[in-house]
Amino acid sequence: MSQGQSRRPQAADQRESQPIKYGDVFNVTGELPNKPIAPQDAAMMQTAETGVLGQTQKGGTAAVMQAAATRNERAGIVGHNDITDMAGDQGVSVSETDVSGRRIITELVAGQVVGQYVQATPVPTTQIGVIQQTAITIGEALEATAQTAGDKPVDESDAAAIQAAEVRATGSNVIIPGGLAATAQSAAAHNASVNRNEEKIRLNEVLTGASAKLPADKAVTRQDAEGVVSAQLRNNPNVATCPGGVAASIAAAARLNENANI
Repeated sequence: MSQGQSRRPQAADQRESQPIKYGDVFNVTGELPNKPIAPQDAAMMQTAETGVLGQTQKGGTAAVMQAAATRNERAGIVGHNDITDMAGDQGVSVSETDVSGRRIITELVAGQVVGQYVQATPVPTTQIGVIQQTAITIGEALEATAQTAGDKPVDESDAAAIQAAEVRATGSNVIIPGGLAATAQSAAAHNASVNRNEEKIRLNEVLTGASAKLPADKAVTRQDAEGVVSAQLRNNPNVATCPGGVAASIAAAARLNENANI
């Protein structure tokens, strides 16, 4: 009996040390099934879903990828900033196809379908057309953060990253009274002064509807992402970014735009 009990934890440890690969959760072929799902793969899919569908889908492809990537990161198999080579080279995308009153949502990693489902559309149409994914803007990437890390209390590093994003979007170094950066700075100052977690202001309270709160907006570029990531790292005592946070969402949007040649 004691021998059986001693073997079970070992088996569990072995399972924990095994990466969750694309082939474990998706019906894919070639080299992709053997690739561990990485955190930045999931971040790209989350941003792509938000850009096309308005939000990440509960229990959808992005959520599955995020859960797998988190497990892999906790097991030490992948790093927080890792991206699968195939996802980085060939991209991640979400597209819609309107067909007779329905829209078909197709999600791809490295050109392979990892998710596809059908939704009804309010207005029927007899024409078939593909809606191409347009460039993701800074405002849309910030809105994605409200979905992916919305419950995180705003801290100084978040406020710095949001300010850097606002500067990039507007082209002005002046903090706009009542704007995103000013609101984020006030939230970070408030959170630093309170001890109870439930009293703290969350990212989703600051970033929901971010596009409408920006006086100007633009497509995210690699340079924008570098500026935002740098701002968050400089103001974080651990010199790290938050999974699905401001810097991660901006960086994921930049990669998606670059891979789509937008």
